[in-house]
Amino acid sequence: MIDSRRAGAPALPALVWVLLAAGGTFALTMGVRQSMGLFVGTLNTHTGLGLAAVSLAFAFGQLWWGLTQPVAGMVADRVGAGRVLIAGVLLVALGTALTPFMSSTLGLTFAIGVLAAGGAGIAGPAVLMAATTRLVSARHRGVAVGVVNAGGSFGQFVFAPVAQGITAAAGWAAALQSLAAFTLLALPAAWVLRTRGGPATVGTTVHASVAATLARAFALPSYRWLCAGFFVCGFHVAFIATHLPGVVASCQLPPEVGAWSLGVIGLFNILGSLAIGWAIGFQGGRWRMKSLLALLYSVRALTVLVFVFAPKTTTTMLIFAAMIGFTYLATVPPTAGLVARFFGPSQMAMLFGVVMLWHQIGGFLGAYLGGKTFEWTGSYDWMWWADIVLAVGAALAHLPIDEKRQPVATQPA
Repeated sequence: MIDSRRAGAPALPALVWVLLAAGGTFALTMGVRQSMGLFVGTLNTHTGLGLAAVSLAFAFGQLWWGLTQPVAGMVADRVGAGRVLIAGVLLVALGTALTPFMSSTLGLTFAIGVLAAGGAGIAGPAVLMAATTRLVSARHRGVAVGVVNAGGSFGQFVFAPVAQGITAAAGWAAALQSLAAFTLLALPAAWVLRTRGGPATVGTTVHASVAATLARAFALPSYRWLCAGFFVCGFHVAFIATHLPGVVASCQLPPEVGAWSLGVIGLFNILGSLAIGWAIGFQGGRWRMKSLLALLYSVRALTVLVFVFAPKTTTTMLIFAAMIGFTYLATVPPTAGLVARFFGPSQMAMLFGVVMLWHQIGGFLGAYLGGKTFEWTGSYDWMWWADIVLAVGAALAHLPIDEKRQPVATQPA
């Protein structure tokens, strides 16, 4: 294992192992989680609960995914990432495997929302990004976080078509059971990513209580703006991940178009994540991270606006997926980078986990309101307009951010 207290940069083979472990874990947990939207219609038909009730289970999963991250990050900051990741991976597999056996809203919420989504949050970006920043040198962090984030996108690119193919060949229940089994492949990565608890670097004196650290963080206007922007990101991502197959169906296109659209989003987000990771760095950066975030949200707003007026064909769907995919999770590296810039790496898992919580509050609304809007109006049009307005607001919200390092927690040990 790479010693997180070692002053020098890690050897290249060790760095590669860290990136493979973190990116692979994110690929498996995110790939399985982002593919669940393919089963919304099937679960609705199978249970007879109605689209809003099924969407509620997915929406709760969005919220719970966010709620678990600051807690998991806080635990990982103290006991190390390895044991936390093992627990998360096992919960994802268990919840996914149990989903076909649930026939009530409460049962779906427990399997999809509490177990699978909670496990994905525990083994999610807050812990993975923090472990990566501890295990690589400062000059490698920007690219490293971009690679890890790209891993989640690669998982979506792979697992959405795979899930659709297994469904066509053996049924939706077998597809979910297969996804659960695939998740377990992430278990060995916990050994590679194990880190020591406590401060990440020599000389760090950050031992403030959780409450004091959070109070100081939220006293910082830039941190509040960052949370607001990521709330919008969550609304957008959760709506698309949960309801894009439904959008495809409402446009009377074949169901495989929905699977391939999700896959294309994942593929192009690999490119977006790597490009953004290269652009920001973590050491001075090539461009200001707040400017890149404002640009990403502006591109989203423009892409959705064009999509609203475009004819809904297979080609349109795939082009839309490619454009959205480039920005889809590309917001994560600069957002994580700003948290690290503000507060340093020692408590990044918890403080980035809080930002992710705001992301998932937005995700709850995006997933749930998508289903309710379709039930109320018979289309998703109002959701697209809401997304445009929120994306413009998010672009503007990042402009006042001050990227300087902040003395958030300076109490002596």
